[in-house]
Amino acid sequence: MIAFRTRDYRVFWPAALLSNTGSWIQTATIPFVINQLTGSALWAVGFSLMSQFLPATVFGSVGGWLADRHERRNVLLVTQSAMAAVALAIWLVWTSGVRSPVALLALNTLTGVIAGMNIPAWQSFVPSLVPREHMLSAVTLNSTQFNAARALGPAIAGVLIATVGPGLAFLVNAISYLVVIGALLAIPPRPIEGHPPQGSLLAQMSDAFFYIRRNRGIALSILIVILVAGLGNPIQAFTTVFASDIYNVGSTGYGILTTSIGVGAIAGAPFLSGWGDVIPRGRLVAYSLVLYGAAVTAFGQSRIFPVGMITLAFAGMGFLAVVSATNTAVQLQVEDSKRGRVMALRIMGFTAAFPIGGLIQGAVADVIGPELTVTIAGVMLTAVAIWLFVRPELMSALDSEEAIDN
Repeated sequence: MIAFRTRDYRVFWPAALLSNTGSWIQTATIPFVINQLTGSALWAVGFSLMSQFLPATVFGSVGGWLADRHERRNVLLVTQSAMAAVALAIWLVWTSGVRSPVALLALNTLTGVIAGMNIPAWQSFVPSLVPREHMLSAVTLNSTQFNAARALGPAIAGVLIATVGPGLAFLVNAISYLVVIGALLAIPPRPIEGHPPQGSLLAQMSDAFFYIRRNRGIALSILIVILVAGLGNPIQAFTTVFASDIYNVGSTGYGILTTSIGVGAIAGAPFLSGWGDVIPRGRLVAYSLVLYGAAVTAFGQSRIFPVGMITLAFAGMGFLAVVSATNTAVQLQVEDSKRGRVMALRIMGFTAAFPIGGLIQGAVADVIGPELTVTIAGVMLTAVAIWLFVRPELMSALDSEEAIDN
């Protein structure tokens, strides 16, 4: 918890937790509502993920370019305010009686557009809040608050849906943005080191792409999170299908299942904070990938609700470790003047793989069933994890802590 020694990080972290909790309340509510309206895994898993994450992928390059050209706190103030407005619009649409999946997905798409411009600035802003030697702690705690929000948000969403309906869930998300906006206003601006990028957006993103190709540790980190997103992450949306079709536990059980992922991540955070600097990152990522792949496979085969909860908790542990360790590797190795664009490409890879994997798995699930679909994805992820596990000379590229300027 070393990062909490810094005043600005102490201000930002709890605000981020509250705001992300609100975002996860909405993220959990949208697939549930779509599933209730359509009864289709393709709509609930595939289209709901595509509507949010594909636009984030497309506009991620703009976000990275903005994050390297403008003070990142100011970029966040604009994007957070815009997402608050869209969240309020979703609430207004629902409370007006509109029950159209297309309308909800359209607004969800707008959320994704703004998120694409927000996330690179967010990921670049967090390391600037602490000294370089505290970066692993800051990145890990940032991932922890995100996963804590992923635990709290769906649980709150399940309670709200079951008691007062989805409308209040959407309103809570809109209000939550005010907290992080207030925190950002309380933090002084952070100047960007080096010279801002010159030239067109395409030229600057191409420069960042070739920079990644020249740095094996950064490239490997990005490849790993793409695999995790495409093969493993769709289980988040599949929880609504398992809750309704496999376990028959309703909205409350759905909230518990999605909460289990976040609870597992939170449970694994103290280990990661305590041993992240002791165990080489390459080895830590290899171990965690095997755990994550095995947990996804086990969830696909689970037919009992408590077993599903446990397997999802282990999936949350593996996910946190992989994402935090690879994110730290990138943050330590990237030049600050390229940080926004490099993080944007990392996020674009992740956010593209997530909905594409969800769309494919959702379509396959409508044909062969969700259990077999998730199992196949888990087996594929485990196979990749084992291959990386036996390649220590490759994974050692994640261990470097030198920023590379080339």
